[in-house]
Amino acid sequence: MTAPDEAGPVRYEVVNGVAWLTIDRPEARNALSAAVRSGLFAGAEHFNADDSARVLVLTGAGDRAFCAGGDLKEMADTALTVPPPDFLPQFGRNIQIDKPTIAAVNGIAYGGGFLLAQQCDLCIAAESARFAVSEVKIGRGSPWAAPLSWLVPPRVAMEILLTGDPVSAQRAYEVGLVNRVVPDGQLVATVQQLAESIASNAPLSVMAAKKTVYLSAQHSLADAYDLAEELWAPVYLSNDAQEGPASFRDKRKPAWTGA
Repeated sequence: MTAPDEAGPVRYEVVNGVAWLTIDRPEARNALSAAVRSGLFAGAEHFNADDSARVLVLTGAGDRAFCAGGDLKEMADTALTVPPPDFLPQFGRNIQIDKPTIAAVNGIAYGGGFLLAQQCDLCIAAESARFAVSEVKIGRGSPWAAPLSWLVPPRVAMEILLTGDPVSAQRAYEVGLVNRVVPDGQLVATVQQLAESIASNAPLSVMAAKKTVYLSAQHSLADAYDLAEELWAPVYLSNDAQEGPASFRDKRKPAWTGA
């Protein structure tokens, strides 16, 4: 398995079945340098192959920034024009992650930081969190924001993209971009508890549920129903599908095997 370089700016650790992938560059507000981008790809690949981890949490070190976006100094030095498709990991687009992912947003999530939070399946924000697609303010682009109008109402997406102005954690919650807003000091504990709750469920059912949610974004409703039936058939036929009712009958905790 590949993993982030231990001496690099991205850390990977597993706590009770929950993998924490942390951008550890607080002095630069966790900006997306080449080393950070490489570490995020390595961490995502490591999680995919890590049988000890059932949920991935993406976060940033410190309390000022989840991720401030691209490293503008590096962009200027390299005269970056159009970023290549694999410029940084976009979960579900250029790297597939079947297990659930959660963004734990502490501080600002601007530009590429917004992208990272957007691409996770769930998003929990600290009260101090701020979100912005700030590219219009610096003459850059945000093609990666194409799914935004699926996550929030189109007029809200339009305002976010056209103004580049920050959105508070509370406003992000109100429009559906964020699942929960918690006090800053409770972010880690809240996300860990949520992730452990997910990790305790039947893994095949969890992964099928995640895929089911995205079906209606990619297909007509009629096709989504048909594809969902195909998606869930192997789950019904799995050993875990028998283990669940048996554990209820026997009044014991289920022993999931993922098979």
